[in-house]
Amino acid sequence: MVDLIANIPVGLSSEADEQKRRALRRMKLVATGFLVVATLLYAGGSWWMSSGAPSWVGYVRAAAEAGMVGALADWFAVTALFRRPLGLPIPHTAIIPTRKDTIGESLGEFVGANFLSEAVIRQKLRSTQITKWFGTWLADPAHALRLTEELATMLRAAVTVLRDEDVQRVLEQILTKQVMKTPWGPPLGKLLTQVLADGSHRRLVDLTCEKAYEWIRDNYESVSRVVEQRAPSWSPKFVDDLVADRIYNEVVKFAYAVKSDPDHQMRKAVDKFLIEFAEDLQTDPDTIAKAEAAKQQVLNHPEIQHFIDMAWTKAKKLLLDAADDPSSALRQRVQEGLMNIGQRLVADEALRTKVDAWIENAAVYVVVNYRDQITTLITDTVARWDAEETSRKIELQVGRDLQFIRINGTVVGALAGLVIYTASELAF
Repeated sequence: MVDLIANIPVGLSSEADEQKRRALRRMKLVATGFLVVATLLYAGGSWWMSSGAPSWVGYVRAAAEAGMVGALADWFAVTALFRRPLGLPIPHTAIIPTRKDTIGESLGEFVGANFLSEAVIRQKLRSTQITKWFGTWLADPAHALRLTEELATMLRAAVTVLRDEDVQRVLEQILTKQVMKTPWGPPLGKLLTQVLADGSHRRLVDLTCEKAYEWIRDNYESVSRVVEQRAPSWSPKFVDDLVADRIYNEVVKFAYAVKSDPDHQMRKAVDKFLIEFAEDLQTDPDTIAKAEAAKQQVLNHPEIQHFIDMAWTKAKKLLLDAADDPSSALRQRVQEGLMNIGQRLVADEALRTKVDAWIENAAVYVVVNYRDQITTLITDTVARWDAEETSRKIELQVGRDLQFIRINGTVVGALAGLVIYTASELAF
């Protein structure tokens, strides 16, 4: 009878489990109480009838007898789910512990066939109108703000976790690959041709001529030094000074003329050179090859590597500062963008239909291609469970409701016994 009263799982940690344990114990006591009452009525009725009891006692005794049988039968059925009744090795008992793996496989097959089928997934997604619901939710400023905060947290975590040297190496590889893939010569030639056609280079030429004139004007000593170094050793000093003065004045006059005259022949020569150079960058193999060699030198320069490193460092700081500041332009732009997306999803039926189809196809693809892996998760998880512990856990969850089967068995058995006894008395 100890097994009838309780075999309560122990060692449960949570308060919720403890409450379920107490509830299960109470229901077991109630169900067992029905059996005890039926047994006492049957024993008392039998004793009274042997001593000449009234006829109505027979009806009570028959109902109690049938109720007792029903209670015992249902006790056996409920107990056999979780353990062997009274510890006896009766076949087809302790169903859950002994057939745990089979139950897990059946549960996995059931879930796969009834919940992970293509038809079920498509019907469910179409009925929920998930895109419209999400658009309505996202268009709400409070929801958009909440999602923006979550995205900022994710961004902050991602940027913090990434190692600077790894990001810098990736950036370097990506930039180098992209730059090396495209020849510099033709694009630079086209750009230079466009600049020359627009006359945009003339300001630079003007500035160069002006700076050249100012340098020559203010550096008489440099001109004199060059003349002195190139003059013969036997040349007198005053002759060198005269030559230096004449050369200096001519150079200054020439530089001033180039600076002052937009149509000077020197300027035209520069334009002609630039036009030919732009053409060579696009068509001349030697010039293109030299441009590629210059590109390689630029990419290999230490300053370029330092620039890439510094670019990520600054970008990382900017991202972290923007993610931490609720009023940053980045977060405000993200929130506004999310709200706009939500409003478009609500208002644009064509877009909503397209997104619904994409979500539906993606979900169906996952279900069709990974259904076995999903159901295997169920079966493998159940297979790893301890048999006895699994039985106790399941009994804790549903055992209280199963006790009503015992109570109902007692009541229904008693009514059935009363009906049968009454029919027999009336018939005979």
